[in-house]
Amino acid sequence: MSKVIRIGTRDSQLAMWQAETVQAQLERLGHKTVLVPVKSTGDLVLDKPLYELGITGIFTKTLDIAMLNEDIDIAVHSLKDVPTVLPKGIVQAAVLKRGNVNDALVFKNNEEFLSAKDAIIATGSLRRRAQWLNRYPTHTVVGLRGNVNSRLQKLEDNDWNAAIFAAAGIGRLNIRPENAINLHWMIPAPAQGAIMITALEKDTEILEICAEINHKDTEISTSIERKFLNRLEGGCTAPIGALAFIKNEEVNFKGILLSKDGTKKIEVSKVVPLGKHHDLGEFCADYIISKGGKTLIDQLHRSDKTTNIYSTKKLTDDQLQLFHNDVVAESNDAIKISLNRIPKSVVRNEIENVIITSKNGVEALLNNFSATELQFKNIYCVGRRTKRLIENRIGKVKHTEANAAKLVQHLIEYLEGTEVTYFCSDLRLDTLPKVLSENNIVVNEVEAYQTRYNADKIEGDLKGVMFYSPSTVESFLKQNKPNGIAFCIGETTANVAKNYFEEVRIAKVPTVESVIELVNMRFAQ
Repeated sequence: MSKVIRIGTRDSQLAMWQAETVQAQLERLGHKTVLVPVKSTGDLVLDKPLYELGITGIFTKTLDIAMLNEDIDIAVHSLKDVPTVLPKGIVQAAVLKRGNVNDALVFKNNEEFLSAKDAIIATGSLRRRAQWLNRYPTHTVVGLRGNVNSRLQKLEDNDWNAAIFAAAGIGRLNIRPENAINLHWMIPAPAQGAIMITALEKDTEILEICAEINHKDTEISTSIERKFLNRLEGGCTAPIGALAFIKNEEVNFKGILLSKDGTKKIEVSKVVPLGKHHDLGEFCADYIISKGGKTLIDQLHRSDKTTNIYSTKKLTDDQLQLFHNDVVAESNDAIKISLNRIPKSVVRNEIENVIITSKNGVEALLNNFSATELQFKNIYCVGRRTKRLIENRIGKVKHTEANAAKLVQHLIEYLEGTEVTYFCSDLRLDTLPKVLSENNIVVNEVEAYQTRYNADKIEGDLKGVMFYSPSTVESFLKQNKPNGIAFCIGETTANVAKNYFEEVRIAKVPTVESVIELVNMRFAQ
């Protein structure tokens, strides 16, 4: 080729090293080249983690534009930074032989912090953060951005124990510190350690030249990893790792998907003969999806959006899947329960009438006594689920109502005798004992469990809050102002919410799923 091949590259030290490596290989084959450095958004914005920038191909977009404008002939990238779907008209032209695939831990003093409860690790990668927290859940992970040299300097300047780098990066620049170890247990980013060349699809002459320096084994391995990534619909905002390698005519693959905090992890490993590897990435991604990956990915996507519904009860993965597409729900248990020690004298003799208004009361009794010790003649309770638990674990329920107010009215009319024992919380509504006492029924209160407020402080405006008991309302308001609609599980909870919220809606039946249905009706309007 007579014309000079214009090689587009970012102008960071590592990117220039990669471009110069491509340049050297092309010129060794007799081709004339020139480097064309450009800056990318990823290099300019250094005060936020990559996953917060929300831009696909943050390190490649500028080079893509330069290529489509025909200002450059080829572009050189770290393949792990390249989106799995390239812009129309641009194709992968070659992949060089892969370097070190591992992540490397650079530590300041020694490795003793690895066995310590508290340590501070720096990384700007969501994947590295999630895998580190999965292995070391008590450690703190802080953000770290910038070029390789500036990140090493930040490690030196800050009170951190260590920072995580791509081993290939610090190795290629010949700046790997002595205090560095490869993290063989950490699954790298798809295509980590590989250098990719892109070119215009229509430029057949350039594509033929680039094919001369393509490394086939690396192309096969990274292609599998990127197909895995593409199938999981991941990118900078998803903690996804993948590694494929060829050994003894076999393709070995392992992949991982995690939650952002590392508490959830789904892994896959598979080995297939070389030549039967073409759907390996998709197959392993489908396995991850079948093992709960879809739910986890949906949660990751929702976490990138602003929360608009808060649940004062921790929701299960299945419950989160029931929400309308426009709902971004955050949930946590606004109430923490601590079961009390109940004196044996309380249940020594058969008790004629017992009131239990929640499953917590049942759990408290069973935590202190065996079922045979709980000799209750008449058990009155609130809620179908409480009734089901009592009858499965203790004995027959004489009568149940949907809420405490209705139960009180029934007791006034039909109670056998004039005395009841009420197993309750330290935080409870006064209505039940007050009304019964006013009707000459003696109430013996036994504090079976303690209720502690534990609600989160929610930033920004909410469309609504989901409440499941009066105490969840009180707990939420300890940290937050009334915001949006109060979606309540029952009338008793709603009556408390009405004191603070302008709009209150009550579920048709007292279940979490019914409260979710209320929320969905609001978003379907």
